[in-house]
Amino acid sequence: MSRHIGAGAFLECRTSSDGGISPDRADRNTGVYVLQAMKELVKGSDRYRHFIDGEWVDSTVKEWIEVENPATEEIIASVPRGSAADADRALTAAWNAQPDWEALPPIERAELLKRLARLILQSRERLAQIVIAEQGKPLAEARGEIEGAALYLTYAAEEARRVTGDIIPSDNPNEQIWIQKVAHGVVVALTAWNYPAALMCRKIGPALLAGNTVVVKSHEGTPISSFEIAQLALEAGFPAGVINVVSGFGEEIGQSLVAHPYTRLVTLTGSVRAGKAIFRAAADDLKILRLELGGKAPFVVAEDADIASAVNAAVLSRFENCGQICICNERMYVHDKIADEFTERFIKAVEALKVGDPRQLVDVGPKFSRGELEKVEAMVAAAADAGAELLTGGKRMDGSEFSKGHWFQPTVMSVDNNAMEIMQNEVFGPVVPIMRVADFDEAMRLANESRYGLSAYVFTKDMRRIMRLTRELRFGEIYVNKPGGDVVQAHHAGMRDSGLGGEDGKYGLEGYFQKKTMYLNFN
Repeated sequence: MSRHIGAGAFLECRTSSDGGISPDRADRNTGVYVLQAMKELVKGSDRYRHFIDGEWVDSTVKEWIEVENPATEEIIASVPRGSAADADRALTAAWNAQPDWEALPPIERAELLKRLARLILQSRERLAQIVIAEQGKPLAEARGEIEGAALYLTYAAEEARRVTGDIIPSDNPNEQIWIQKVAHGVVVALTAWNYPAALMCRKIGPALLAGNTVVVKSHEGTPISSFEIAQLALEAGFPAGVINVVSGFGEEIGQSLVAHPYTRLVTLTGSVRAGKAIFRAAADDLKILRLELGGKAPFVVAEDADIASAVNAAVLSRFENCGQICICNERMYVHDKIADEFTERFIKAVEALKVGDPRQLVDVGPKFSRGELEKVEAMVAAAADAGAELLTGGKRMDGSEFSKGHWFQPTVMSVDNNAMEIMQNEVFGPVVPIMRVADFDEAMRLANESRYGLSAYVFTKDMRRIMRLTRELRFGEIYVNKPGGDVVQAHHAGMRDSGLGGEDGKYGLEGYFQKKTMYLNFN
């Protein structure tokens, strides 16, 4: 895959004599554009530019990051290796645009978000193919991600008429107290590689609705979809500087974005390591942080559970997106009375999963990168050395179909020690350990023995046990008798090392506002 994953039908790329893109544009009313320096068309793949202040601009350094297709190991594009100077340009554009953007009525900001959502849906198939090419998730899941990206924007837009404050009585005569919600200013959005399109929209939707302007930096391995969404934002009519998208490594341009004095709020979806680094970098300026970090979700199956439903949910919640989801089922605690039946049925379902070309209707695609593949492989080997029993899988995929790419078999292991690395550290891949427990109390205790606190799963029909979860299970998101999958109107947030702040719903939107109090004396 190379050029056909780039600009879609609404774009008309004319190559200039020097190989770049000519600056000519068609009439805006036609909906057909000629890109002004969005990409260079170079031999073998597309070369993108930064999107800053409403224009596609060259980086200040002439270094590039190659983007690899994880299923084929082909280089499908290259993007700028951004610098501190690029970060400054993007943040300055956002800073300059922010006052006028916040001055717009929320309903006008919402109309632009809805327009962008419509354009994303109109480009669903093209954007899904981009996500497949840069991230590796199967076709059905990639389509779902694009639909989810549009939904995040639409939900944020729907909140435009529900941005409310308070008028409360004062202790003084002839006085009222007004509490209003106002924007923070400039938001830096840093997104992970597992859902590059959806995570971008999950962050920019509420941030923009609240009156902030945004600079987005996607993970360096999956930057293409964010650039393509930026082009759609340009078509949607967002003012220059409101949305800016840059690329590069976290320890370079990412660090500069976080530490810059114009940045007021940083929202990250990423690793615990990255979250802690951002926490330190943001400390001097007391920046606002929203950090959604790693997870190690326990999956508890009580003796009264519906086994068929639990097996189905366990498979879906572990192997979707090749296990590369922060809320994935990462460790299983199954009551001893049903463990044999559950495990037999679970292994049978896992072995029935189809692994293969993500452009086709398969269940599991490749791991995202060679490094990720090697990490998973090492964790499985370490667990086996520590005494875990391999029940199925456990190695790279065989056969000519998998001679290129980063493929690992769906894997199940039986363990008897909750302190093992595979029970404590995030695998983020198609591997899950199972541990027998004597009772529900033991399962709850073991589930809480983790530094993570993002999501958890519990299968039981006992309402008394379910009521205990809110008090005893220390996780921000709990799925009871169902597979994972959060919705836009809920709240997605972790506890402990899984982060702080949160996304989605009215509580997520609240975080993109700050409150201003006015004492109005009318003597």
